[in-house]
Amino acid sequence: MVDYGIHYWANDDFIIEDGKVKVNFGNKPALIDIVKQMREEGYRGPLLIRFPHLMKKQVEKIFSHFENSIKEYHYKGKFKAVFPIKVNHFPNFILPLMEQTQNRCYGLEAGSKSELIIAMAYTNENAPITVNGFKDKEMISLGFIAAKMGHDITLTIEGLNELETIIEVAKAMGKPYPKIGLRIRLHSTGVGIWAKSGGINSKFGLTATELVEAIYLLQKNKLLEQFTMIHFHIGSQISDIAPLKKALREAGNIYAELRKMGAKNLNNVNIGGGLAVEYTQYEAYQNRNYTLGEFSGNVIFTLKEIAKNKKEPEPDIFIESGRYVSASHAVLISPVLELFSQEYDEKALHLKDKNPPLVEELLDLYNTINERSAIEYLHDSLEHMESLLTLFDLGYIDLQDRSNTEVLVHLIIKKVIKILKHKNHSDIIRIQEQVQERYLLNCSFFQSLPDYWGLKQNFPVIPLDRLNKRPTRSASLWDITCDSDGEIAFDKNYPLYLHDIDVNSEEYFLGFFLVGAYQEVLGMRHNLFTHPTEFSVVFDEEEGKYEIENLLEAQTILDVLDDLDFDTKEIERRLKQKLDESTEIPQDEKKEVLGQLYVMLSENGYLRTVFKSQGELN
Repeated sequence: MVDYGIHYWANDDFIIEDGKVKVNFGNKPALIDIVKQMREEGYRGPLLIRFPHLMKKQVEKIFSHFENSIKEYHYKGKFKAVFPIKVNHFPNFILPLMEQTQNRCYGLEAGSKSELIIAMAYTNENAPITVNGFKDKEMISLGFIAAKMGHDITLTIEGLNELETIIEVAKAMGKPYPKIGLRIRLHSTGVGIWAKSGGINSKFGLTATELVEAIYLLQKNKLLEQFTMIHFHIGSQISDIAPLKKALREAGNIYAELRKMGAKNLNNVNIGGGLAVEYTQYEAYQNRNYTLGEFSGNVIFTLKEIAKNKKEPEPDIFIESGRYVSASHAVLISPVLELFSQEYDEKALHLKDKNPPLVEELLDLYNTINERSAIEYLHDSLEHMESLLTLFDLGYIDLQDRSNTEVLVHLIIKKVIKILKHKNHSDIIRIQEQVQERYLLNCSFFQSLPDYWGLKQNFPVIPLDRLNKRPTRSASLWDITCDSDGEIAFDKNYPLYLHDIDVNSEEYFLGFFLVGAYQEVLGMRHNLFTHPTEFSVVFDEEEGKYEIENLLEAQTILDVLDDLDFDTKEIERRLKQKLDESTEIPQDEKKEVLGQLYVMLSENGYLRTVFKSQGELN
C-alpha cells in the first residue's frame, strides 16, 4: 500500500482503508463513494467538498492547547481567538464555523468594510470582533455602530491618522465607544515567503515614537481607557518557533512599558496569525519545526515571565490563526481526463516493409526486453529516439517513421516500468523526469489552487482509490486551461507517482487536500472557468451517518458572463440572429441547433468527455 505521506499532513482527519481514502469520522465514508454519489446525481467536473466537523476540530485543538498551557504555567490571563475573514469569506465556511464555536470565545477579524458587515451580522454573542487594516472615517463609524449594537469590538490602529479619525468620530457619535488597539511595528521578523509582514519596514504598525504619540493623543482626548490591546503579526505560515519567541519578548516588553505610561486598561496582547499548517507529503521537507503544544507553551511562558519581571498583570492572549483553522476542511476532487501516452499502443504502430535501421532496433528492443536487460534497453531506446528525431529534422526520415519511433519508445518505457514495478531501482528513480506521464485533469489550477501557481505552494495530492496497488508512473499534472503555467510538473524532490489506468474504461480521481485557506478567495477566472460545484458533508454525531448539505453548483457560462457585466440577453439575441442568418445550416435544423446552444449556455464550462466504452460522462 502507498500512503502518499498521509501520516504527515492528514492529522488523522483522513485515513487509508481497503485501498481507499476515507474520512476518519462517523461511519468513515470513502471519498470515492461520496464522489460517485454526486456524479450519479449529475454533478460533473471538479468538486469541492467541505467538512464542517474539521473546522470545529481545529478550533477546539487551539483552545485546548492554550488552556492546558495556561493551567500548566498557572497563567492568570485568558485565551481568546478570532478568525480572519480574508482567509475564507464564503458563507458555507463562515456560517458553520460560527455555529460550531458558540461555546468558545471565538469571533471574527475584519480587514475591510464588507468583512466588517459580515462580522457584525454573524459573530456570536459575547465573542470578540477585531478590525485590522487601513480604515477611513466610514469604516471607523461602522465600528462605532457595532459597539452600539453590543459587540465586543476592537479597532486596531495602523497609523496616527486613524487614531485622529477615531477621536473625531467619538466626538460626533458619542458612547458607547469601540475598544482601541494599537498595532506595533516590531524589529522582529518571521521567516519564509510572508516574513515581510513583520519587521521595522513592514507595511503596518506604529513605531516606538508613534506609540508614545498615540498614548499622548488618547490621554488628551480622554480615550485612554478605551485602549485595551496591542497587536503584532510576523507573517503567515511560521515555520520556525524562534522568530515568534523573539517577537513575543519584544511585544511583551512594549505591553509592560505602555501600562507604566498610564494605559491601565491595556490587558490584551494579540499575537496575530501565523500558526503553520503541515502541507508536506515528504519527511525531509516538513513545513514547521514545532507542535501546537510547543507554540502555546512558548506564548504563555514568555508573556508570563515578562509580566512577572515588569511587575504587571498577565495579559489576555488573542490569536488570529486562519490558515490553521480553515485549510483542512476542504478537499478538491478532480477527474483525470487523459493520460497522454495512452495514444501510444501497438495499434498505433504502422511499420513499413523497410524501416530505418534505428526503428528496427527499437522494435527488437521492445520484443526482447526482460528484467535483466530492462534498464540497459531503456537507455538505448531514449538514445535512439534522440537520434531519430535529429534525422527527422535533417529530412532523412519521414513523419511515419517519427510516429513509429514515438510509439515504440513509449511502449518500451511502459514495459520497463511493468517489469520493474516492484523494485526501487536507482536507475528507474533517476530517469523518472524523462519518462513521466502527463495526466490531464478536469479543473483549473488558477481557479482552485492559485497558491501553487503564484507561490509554488505544494498541496497534498492522492488518488481516491487503488491505494492497495503500487503506482508506477511518475506524474506531472496538467489542468484544462490554455496556459503553460497550468501544470504541476514532476519534481524529483517532491515526486508524485500515479497509477497507469485506461481512462476510456475506468474513472480515476485525484484529491487535493488542505485547500480550505485562501484558495477560494484568491482563485481567478482564467479562461472563464468558474468555481467547482461544492457541497458540505455533515455528520450526525450520534449515528455517525452523513448528509450532503449546502450544495452550490458551478456557475453556468451565462452566469459567468453576467458577472463580468456582459449583457447576456444581448449575447443570446446576437447568437440567435447569426444562427438565423446562417446559410450553412438547413432551415429545418436551425431550431434544434439553437436548442443545443441554449443547453450549452446553461451548463458550466468544465469539460464533459465521453468514455468510449461505457458512455460515461467525465
